[in-house]
Order: sequence, then structure tokens, then C-alpha cells
Amino acid sequence: MEQSLPSTTSSTPTTDVKPQWPDAEKQHRKQRRRDRLIRGIVIGSAVLVIGTLLLILGYILLQGIPHLSWDLFTTPYKPGLEQYGIQSMIVSTLMLIGLTLVIATPIGILSAIYLNEYAKKGKVLEVIRFATESLAGIPSILFGLFGYALFVLGFGFRYSILSGSLTLAIMVLPVIIRTTEQALQAVPMSYREGSLALGAGKLYTIWHVVLPNAIAGILTSVILSVGRIIGETAAVIYTMGTVTEMPTGFLSAGRSLSVHLYFLAKEGVSFDSAFAVAVILLVLVLILNTLASFVAKRIGRKGKGEA
Repeated sequence: MEQSLPSTTSSTPTTDVKPQWPDAEKQHRKQRRRDRLIRGIVIGSAVLVIGTLLLILGYILLQGIPHLSWDLFTTPYKPGLEQYGIQSMIVSTLMLIGLTLVIATPIGILSAIYLNEYAKKGKVLEVIRFATESLAGIPSILFGLFGYALFVLGFGFRYSILSGSLTLAIMVLPVIIRTTEQALQAVPMSYREGSLALGAGKLYTIWHVVLPNAIAGILTSVILSVGRIIGETAAVIYTMGTVTEMPTGFLSAGRSLSVHLYFLAKEGVSFDSAFAVAVILLVLVLILNTLASFVAKRIGRKGKGEA
């Protein structure tokens, strides 16, 4: 007799399981669409910002460059005689920038070093940082009124470049302190620990190890400060005045380029000169920023022992 072979088919019922890959493919396509959308928004925003900047710069340059002349830099400002020279404004602006940075930069850097390297963490430190950030949000007109009451009237400096510089130094201090503090925080703690482990003191470590590695961020704070000093008008009008004569010292009144640009546009004296002054402001900011970046690179290489 032939024996029947056992059946190879299982008697257990099977359930139809749908493959999962269609859902995964659908999710992948949805994720790719979302990524494209986000990438498009980011690229569009970048193009919008850069395009707007180029449009503004291009318009100012096209309107201002044809009206630049040697007389603009050498003649005094006498609109009644058809003379729109800005020689005294350039000198006043450079004096204002230089004195403001001399006052604010050391105070701001030393304050940031104290907050980051010496101050103990706690509520007092949080209050100081909160006050610093709050100071950065105060409108410039209030700084101008404060400078007028304290420096012009209180200390008797009158309308002068010194009064304007002291007022602007208070304005840019929050920028210098916060940016410098962030630059110091970016220096790895291992640098400090290695220097201290070799027997160096804390002050030596800060001066020779921390600051050279944070110099780029520190110079960034100076560049930001220069931009605000050059562009400020309200506080300068209340403290430095609007005199168009050549200053003879820091106790002389003067008119900055931004204030002069404001009055040219407001009074409608000469829009051609206003655009020319705007071009000079752009070039001045570019030169100062380039110089600061060059100095930062040189100091950074020297601090790291590079040739």
C-alpha cells in the first residue's frame, strides 16, 4: 500500500498583511515637499534682503557719485554763496568717533571681562546683565536729553564734541559689553585650565590666552559701535550741536555728517549734496570696518604666535 505523504500546507489561517512601504514612501515625499518649501522660503528671504540692500546702495551711489567733487571736501559750508563743502563735518565726525571709542571701548571690554571671568553667578549678575540689555533698548532721544542735562548743563561742557562723545559712549556701552562677553564665552574653558595648570596667573591667562582668541568678537563690537556712532542724529543734536564751523578742539561744537545729511534733506537746501554726503558716509563706514577687520586679524595671528 502506498502511504500518503503529509500535507505541507499549514492548516492555520493566514491574514493578509499590507506592505508598509507605500506609507513610508508617502511620508518621504511629504518630507521632501516640506524641505523644498522651507528651502525656498529661506532662499527667498535671503534674496529679498540682499536685493533690498543692493537696491538701496545702488540708488544712493547712482544719485550721489555724480555730485562728488574736490570742492565738496575743501570748501566751507556757506549755502548763501552756493558753497556746500563738508570739510568741517568730516573732521567733527572723525573726532566724535575717535573720542567715543577711546571712552567706551576700555570700559566696555573691562566690564565684559569682569562679568565673564570674575563675577560670581547669581541674582546680582543677572540683574547687571538685564540692566545692560535694557539700556540697549532705550530710544536715542532719551540719551540725548540725559546728555544735555548732565554734560551740557550739569558739567558745563556746553554743546561740544566732548558732550556728544560722552553721551554716545553711554549708548554704545551695552553693545560692546554684550558682544565682548559673548566672544569671551566662546573661548573654550580648556584654554584657561591649561594655562592655569602650567602655573600662569588668572590675569596673565586672560591677557595672553583668552583675549587673543576673542579678539575677532571684540573688534566686532567696535565695528557695531562705529556704525551706531556715525548714524546717530538725535543724541548728537542735543549734545554736540549743529555748528558748521571747523572745530578747534573737543570742547568746540560741531555737526556730524549724519546730522548734516538730516538738515540737508529736511530743509531742502541741496538734495544733490545730501546724496553726496550719503555716499561719503557709506565709504567712511566701509573704510573703518575694513581697518578694524585687518587689525583684528593681525592681533589674532600675533596672539597665536603666527608670523
